[in-house]
Amino acid sequence: MTAPVKSMYGRSATDFYTSPPTVSDPYRYMVGFGNRFASEAVPGTLPEGGRNVPQKCAFDLYSEQLNGTSFISSRQTLQHVWMYRIRPSVAHRPLEPMSVNDDIEACFSPSNPAIKYTPLSYTWGPLDVPEAGTPTTFLTGLKTMGGHGDPTNKEGIAIHMYAATASMGNEAFCNNDGDFLIIPTEGALDIQTELGRMMVSPGQVCVIQAGIRWKVDLPDSTAKGYVQEIFGSHYELPELGPLGSNGMALPRDFETPVASFDIDETKWTIIHKLTGELFSYEQAWTPFDVVAWHGNYAPFKYELSKFVSFNSTLKEQVDPTIHTVLMARSKIPGVSLTEFAVFLPKWQTSTNTFRPPYYHRNMATEIGGLISGKYGGSAREQVVGGLTLENSYMPHGGEYLLGSLFKRSTLIIIAESYEAWVKATSEPLENVLVGTGSLGFMLHISSHFAVTKFAMERHNCIRPQRVAFWDDVKGPFLDHIPAINKMLQEQGLAPLGTPQ
Repeated sequence: MTAPVKSMYGRSATDFYTSPPTVSDPYRYMVGFGNRFASEAVPGTLPEGGRNVPQKCAFDLYSEQLNGTSFISSRQTLQHVWMYRIRPSVAHRPLEPMSVNDDIEACFSPSNPAIKYTPLSYTWGPLDVPEAGTPTTFLTGLKTMGGHGDPTNKEGIAIHMYAATASMGNEAFCNNDGDFLIIPTEGALDIQTELGRMMVSPGQVCVIQAGIRWKVDLPDSTAKGYVQEIFGSHYELPELGPLGSNGMALPRDFETPVASFDIDETKWTIIHKLTGELFSYEQAWTPFDVVAWHGNYAPFKYELSKFVSFNSTLKEQVDPTIHTVLMARSKIPGVSLTEFAVFLPKWQTSTNTFRPPYYHRNMATEIGGLISGKYGGSAREQVVGGLTLENSYMPHGGEYLLGSLFKRSTLIIIAESYEAWVKATSEPLENVLVGTGSLGFMLHISSHFAVTKFAMERHNCIRPQRVAFWDDVKGPFLDHIPAINKMLQEQGLAPLGTPQ
């Protein structure tokens, strides 16, 4: 028998990695996108492998499953979570209709008198902070700006803005209609969900899926922002294609909360949203009593500054979808329902290229917002917390010029779009860093977009378009007609204006 080979061992991990608390965020998170996580706040709570529903759960907990997809789904798309909780969700008083917010819409059929499909462009400023003395929670401060589709058809989208001044206290919210993508612009959101806690600040986004109960507290007293809600689909990462294995939003940068529960036997109100209508019931204990859970249907957050941006380096422009953080699929194969793109500072190095947004018309509706910094809009003024709408197939582009062309790093306003075109086509092009200090986003929605009556009539800041903005646009081509005719005649061709 030979003697064992001597080796030097280091050490093995004794636990999985979680992102640690920070000064601005006291919570821990598991990292990864779409993972099947397992988390327990009390060791030994999760059942042993091979069982989700043991005859008797550890510590006499109740087992409960939440499905985010139908039972018969491909393994690739299947999303669900098993929870082990102090009391089952079914234990509550009867549901009753409630009316605390008349500005929420979910049905975007043309027959709905509260919405209108219009080709007009719109620009809105931020929502006003609700008046003092009128406590407004995240839910009561939610205002639907528009959308398309219907949650009963499991296809569609709604865009909301919110302005809140009060925490939700002993209220929890459950959205039966779809998944929320929340984009704060002012004030952090301390979000408690059944599966754990998240602190979401401006510059970060979070997703909370349909069916999960949650509440929002306001550590900064007030909060504003945007919400994109999707019906019948879930958010996912875009395909990388020829980019390879890395780039855009890296999966490891997404954070999912660890299990966290309360022991609370006070009165709670649970509010459900179904087809835009609100219903509530009461129970004598907290809904946040999940001691452990495992699955892949769980909320998550993401820090937008971690996005890996791309741009063309030598020539041409790339489509803005190269900045897509998250997308959702529609029922049409190969067509997205929506894409959430973020615009961070980037270098512009392209040569012999028209650098402002080129003139274009899209099948997709474009909705833009500003999270921080400044925006150089000439045709339409955009501010933090505001929103712009360009409906499908309506022409736009060339309306603003990046200040980088004038050797600045911020975005500036150009009074005349024709002047912007002249400068963009004649100024020397240099390598410049653009967008410093600004963070914007765009939603590409592959459908027509209906605008709500609230957005058209009751929003506190509907910004008018500059009616005469394009009146001075010229056709410099016409100045070249004499030279063109001379060239044509030299080639034995008829000059312009000659009957063919």
